Amino acid sequence: MRNVVINSLLSVLLVLAVSFESYAQEPLEPSKIDSSLITIDSIVDVVKDSIRRDSADQSANSEVSESKSETDTVFVQTANATEPKKEDNKIEDISKFFSGDNIFYSIIFLLVGFLIIRAITFVLNALAERSTKYRITFKGLIPIVKILGWILVVTLIIVVIFKPSMATMLAFSASIGVAVGFASQDILKNIFAGIVILLDRPFVSGDKIEIDKFYGEVVEIGLRSTRIVTPDDSLVSVPNAVMMNSSLSNANSGEANCQVVAEIYLPLTIDTIRTREIATQASTVSKYIYLDKPITILFFNEINNTNSYYKMRVKAYVMDIRDEFRFKSDMTELIVSELVKEGVLTGHL
Repeated sequence: MRNVVINSLLSVLLVLAVSFESYAQEPLEPSKIDSSLITIDSIVDVVKDSIRRDSADQSANSEVSESKSETDTVFVQTANATEPKKEDNKIEDISKFFSGDNIFYSIIFLLVGFLIIRAITFVLNALAERSTKYRITFKGLIPIVKILGWILVVTLIIVVIFKPSMATMLAFSASIGVAVGFASQDILKNIFAGIVILLDRPFVSGDKIEIDKFYGEVVEIGLRSTRIVTPDDSLVSVPNAVMMNSSLSNANSGEANCQVVAEIYLPLTIDTIRTREIATQASTVSKYIYLDKPITILFFNEINNTNSYYKMRVKAYVMDIRDEFRFKSDMTELIVSELVKEGVLTGHL
């Protein structure tokens, strides 16, 4: 507005200057004076119109700016009002996710899953004890049923009860994975080794294995460790990571029968051919022997200090691996008894 007024005043002054110059050169007439006054009045009117238009423009601009500021204020207030609502929605979602109903039904699912898995393993154990032929097969199914059963139970709880979104599941899985990975590296190694053992099957439940200084029957393959019962009824737990990274020998490799070796020391004066015949016949009498596989008898010359003697090794197969040591004792007694009856053994070494 200031610029408009200044320009208008300059125009008025210019017109007055021109008028005065013309008045100075020409004689003053009334008509010219009237026309000059009219010109001045028109200029004044123009200035007034300019001032009014400028005032109207400024008022319009002020109204627009005020409305814009009001809109911005409303928008900021709306944004500020929606942020607490979003936070409230998140809190409400978390409370619904871990509601009492979800926890209650999860416990029910766990109990039902535990009972079903326990019943299946009980049936498999009963079938294994009744069937000598398929005993190892039923025993080998038990750890697989346990692992798959619990995986199924946990999956059902997550999908059916909690029903999380895919983004929530991915974020939760990543967080749990990182936390568990740092907290339990050794446990995860054993769990991974247990899964590899179940897939690779270097041994199964019911096998007779020897690892490090321990020999016995595998009674359970767990997620963290493998349990072995030694001949003197001691229970040994070996971590699965050790089982996977150590050399071991398997006596039966998943079969119900296994080879049993009995060693008998004899004097050098015996007839080895006759002794082999007697030992073979005596071994076949045992009620524990598995006759579908051959009997092998070997002689070795052993020297102990100044004494020299034969070591006879009798290799035969027992029908049920659980009777391994009974068969070994029975076979030794039968062979020695027959050798004495036949006069092969007449004295002591």
